[in-house]
Amino acid sequence: MNSGTASSGRKTQIDALLLKLPGVSARKINGLDAYFVSDRMFACISGEGIGLRLPVAAATELQFARDNVVPFAPGGTASTREWIQINRAEAADYEKDLELFRASIEFVKGGRSR
Repeated sequence: MNSGTASSGRKTQIDALLLKLPGVSARKINGLDAYFVSDRMFACISGEGIGLRLPVAAATELQFARDNVVPFAPGGTASTREWIQINRAEAADYEKDLELFRASIEFVKGGRSR
């Protein structure tokens, strides 16, 4: 049960970071905690990371440039080229990725689809 408490604290920290961004809301989707802007999902907590939707070129570059970025595949589902997962041991460290979260929001608000 400790992991539930730990993940609850982790979600609280991530909520504090993402929900302060303009237009961002949170809700559960398929059992995962997800974050939306303009009713479109741009981020999602999965395991020890956060999935993030970005343009394909940016997502690909990040996977090669950073060792804490992997394809986003929640629950073993197939990943898409627009989704990456950023893994951080401490939820507070996602503050360092704020510009990526903002880029994701702008990308999703732009209305582009797969």
